[in-house]
Amino acid sequence: MLDLIWLLPTLPLAGFLILVLSFGCLPRTLVALIGAGSVGLSFSVAALIAVSFLGSGLDFHIVETFSWMEVGSFNPGFTYYLDGLSLVMILVITGVGFLIHVYATGYMDEDPDYSRFFSYMNLFVAAMLMLVLGDNLVLLYLGWEGVGLCSYLLIGFWYTKPENGYAARKAFVVTRVGDTSMAIGLFLLFAHFGTLNIQELMHGAEVAWGTGSTTAAIAALLLLGGAVGKSAQLPLQTWLPDAMAGPTPISALIHAATMVTAGVYLIARTHVLFELAPTVQLLVAWIGLVTLLMAGFTAMTQTDIKRILAFSTVSQIGYMFLGLGVGAWSASIFHLMTHAFFKALLFLGSGSVILAMHHEQNIFRMGALRKVLPVSFASFLIGSLALTAFPFTSGFFSKDEILLAALELEGPGFWLWLGGVAGAFLTGLYTFRLMFIVFFGANRGHHCEGEYGGWNMSLPLLILMVLALAGGYIHIPVEAVFSHGTGHEEHHASLLIEGIMIAVPLLGIGLAWLLFGSKSFSVERLMTLPLASDLHRLWRSGWAMDWLYDRLFVFPFTALARLNAKDIIDQGYAVLMVITQAAHKLVVRSQTGYLRWYALSVAASLVLIVCLGVLS
Repeated sequence: MLDLIWLLPTLPLAGFLILVLSFGCLPRTLVALIGAGSVGLSFSVAALIAVSFLGSGLDFHIVETFSWMEVGSFNPGFTYYLDGLSLVMILVITGVGFLIHVYATGYMDEDPDYSRFFSYMNLFVAAMLMLVLGDNLVLLYLGWEGVGLCSYLLIGFWYTKPENGYAARKAFVVTRVGDTSMAIGLFLLFAHFGTLNIQELMHGAEVAWGTGSTTAAIAALLLLGGAVGKSAQLPLQTWLPDAMAGPTPISALIHAATMVTAGVYLIARTHVLFELAPTVQLLVAWIGLVTLLMAGFTAMTQTDIKRILAFSTVSQIGYMFLGLGVGAWSASIFHLMTHAFFKALLFLGSGSVILAMHHEQNIFRMGALRKVLPVSFASFLIGSLALTAFPFTSGFFSKDEILLAALELEGPGFWLWLGGVAGAFLTGLYTFRLMFIVFFGANRGHHCEGEYGGWNMSLPLLILMVLALAGGYIHIPVEAVFSHGTGHEEHHASLLIEGIMIAVPLLGIGLAWLLFGSKSFSVERLMTLPLASDLHRLWRSGWAMDWLYDRLFVFPFTALARLNAKDIIDQGYAVLMVITQAAHKLVVRSQTGYLRWYALSVAASLVLIVCLGVLS
């Protein structure tokens, strides 16, 4: 069964090819069957592979299919590597991805480009599976660029709106910065070891480089550049909130199961390299902490339901980076899995709300929807509890492990833990701000007739509700990958520490109730204070990161483009053209048409040649 691993990316890729080559001529029912069914079949194969792998007692399994290219001794192939880490990833990608596809069959039912939508979605899943299964960094990079391309296509899916095209281009350009860094890192690793096979690289790095090696630090930094781009971490986090321009199932697929987890997977897969560069590994933790706090403050000020969830994703990926940076490798992958459950639930729930509200996304035009939209309300309630790490939900177990690992780190561990706890308070505040405004309070004049869609939209929500509640009890088999020996990391914290980590998110929820539920305190009055309004404006702008990048990079580039409007390089070619034309006119003047002139020219030339020969 393990040798059928090649089917995982092949099935959704086949779905993509069928949908593309049919040119949108297939009936919608068949499109839905191919689009969702190909991913469903891939999940079925992944589940069978998981049972077989876990029962085999193997630490890893390699399946070679065919050679991709051969340049000297460099011979990367389409070879798949299965271990505990890639097993978790394929189950999350295909499982959550399948639920999103099923939901999308109802959500996109009225869209005229139904077939094109599912073709992009299938290609996205195929590329992500290629990324996590590749045994070499060339194949991983193929999947890496594949999800980048698909994100551009999906974010700009409704391309008739200029703002959607802008968001797609922004995502593509910003992530290209990180991708370039990663590509240079691959060149560096290949130059040192002559291979890009991941396991050979990690073994070679351990042998050749000691802990604290400068070369290891440079290589880790370059790979980190790629990771922060794909996973939307500081300083390349600005593309993700604008990615909300795409349809909601796309937002769920990008933010829950696929693209944003790629950077986390890359660092986890190359964790040996980061352990050899402890300074860079600690930098990963600080990047995660600063990003999760910045995103938390920004989420509190947003009014678009999907942008709030987008900044929440940036924040939760920050927790994963924090875990990676403090060496809590399995805890970070555990949080990656639980996050996929509750964030997919929240995004799909928001999609149901948006459709029921006739495509309204401003939360301040909603209200009192809990009785009108019971399934959406239940989805948001369970997803919000898991997101805020409410005790015994899935998010509680994974976030708890990350924070305890940070606290046990020598040196800056306490400050990393304290920042993570502060982020948990913000998570409780902005998450239940959204809950109370949308589902409680008074009707703000909107007209909502009830839940939109049928079983194909409700069933994925129900399954994700169960996973968001119980996902924390799932054991992930990554101990052999990270050499921990016993499941998740074991931590021994005092009752005080445990009590603080439980109480702080609850305090955030309580404050959200006072401000936006019971309205015991007036937010409007608070906003009249100069400092409060200034901070609100700063946080709402995403800490003015787009403003800063415009002035550092965009405006200087456009100014140079205006100065060079006539193109200096083209002017050089224009001068060459003028010289060529002048020379041509001189030659043309020598063509008189008189035979005696030609004879005289030949004779003069012969005399000149003879003289030169004699003189030399």
